[in-house]
Amino acid sequence: MGEEEEEEELVSRVQLRSCASIIRQQQEAKRRRWMRQRARGMAAGGAKKEDSCEVLDLAEYTKNQPWWRKLFGRSSGSSAEKYNVATQLVIGGVTGWCTGFIFQKVGKLAATAVGGGFFLLQIANHTGYIKVDWKLVEQDVSKAKEQLKFRSSGSKLAPEVKSRVDEVITFLKKNVILTGGFAGGFLLGMSS
Repeated sequence: MGEEEEEEELVSRVQLRSCASIIRQQQEAKRRRWMRQRARGMAAGGAKKEDSCEVLDLAEYTKNQPWWRKLFGRSSGSSAEKYNVATQLVIGGVTGWCTGFIFQKVGKLAATAVGGGFFLLQIANHTGYIKVDWKLVEQDVSKAKEQLKFRSSGSKLAPEVKSRVDEVITFLKKNVILTGGFAGGFLLGMSS
C-alpha cells in the first residue's frame, strides 16, 4: 500500500509539472503570436500607439524585485489592511527589539564617552592643565536660561513640525497593533 501512495504522489507531481510547463508554453506561444503581429504591423505601415508597448514577463520581473517588495508589496497603505494581527505584532516586535538593542548600545557608548570626557577635564583642571573661569561659565548659563525661557513662552510649533507631528499621529492611529508591537519590542531590546 505504501508503494501505491508513493506512485500516486509521483504521478500528481508529474501532472503539476506538466500543467506548469503547458501554461508556460501557452504564454510563450501568445507572446510569439503578438510579436509576429507587431512585426507585421510595423512592416505594413509603422507601429500604432497601442502596439508600441512592451510585453512584461512576470517571472523575470519578480526575479529582479528586491525581497522587501516581494514580502511587503508595493502598497503603502496601513498595515492593518494588509496583514493579520500576529504578523503585525511580529513585525513591530522584531523592529522594536532591534531598535531598542541598538539604542541601548549606542546610549551606553555615548554615556561612557561623555562621562569619560568630563572625568578627564576634571583631572586636567585639578592638576592645573586647565583653568576654568567659573564666573564666565555662570554668566553664559544664565544667558542660555533666559533665551530658553523666551523661546518657550511662544510655544507655537512651526508649520513644518506640526505637519510632521500630524503625519506621525495619523500613522500611529492607523497602525495601532504594529506600534504596540514596536513599543514592546523596543522595551525588550533596551532591557537585553
